[in-house]
Amino acid sequence: MGFAELFILAVGLAMDAFAVSICKGLSIRGLLPRHALIVGLWFGAFQALMPVVGWLLGAAFADMIASLDHWIAFGLLCLIGGNMIREALGGDEEECDPSLAPLTMLLLAVATSIDALAVGITFAFLRVSILPAATLIGVCTFVISAAGVKVGNLFGARYKSRAELLGGVVLVLIGLKILLEHLELLPF
Repeated sequence: MGFAELFILAVGLAMDAFAVSICKGLSIRGLLPRHALIVGLWFGAFQALMPVVGWLLGAAFADMIASLDHWIAFGLLCLIGGNMIREALGGDEEECDPSLAPLTMLLLAVATSIDALAVGITFAFLRVSILPAATLIGVCTFVISAAGVKVGNLFGARYKSRAELLGGVVLVLIGLKILLEHLELLPF
């Protein structure tokens, strides 16, 4: 997996955190730069940590299922992306809570990074170098989440479902690309 693909994947993974960050920005009155920093750090750290955990789990089993790794990667990415698309199109609006308390942020960070855990498992099957990949995912999520707080504060919830939809489509397309490359149906 090249840098461009990894970057696109990182942006796609960050879209859940971006959507929640918009909600946070929408609910926080008197927004300060530290609010965006707190949200960005929580989401960025967990989006970097979870692929490492997934990679460690996947590495333990990668050799046993090497002949199916492309199908597993395709399935996981389509499942994650499909779920994001379903949530974006579902129209269910979540309540925005302005709390940045550690327990609240921990729960949100874990919830928005579960998909990164599954991607980490996929990375193990694809033999992706995990530390640079996890770092890129964490940094992208930090920047996108911090920006999301500001976007939410300025524009409201207009972009929340679009962000989730875009992230889901990106993950499905990357999964499809992995499968088609392995089946040698793509020329690149």
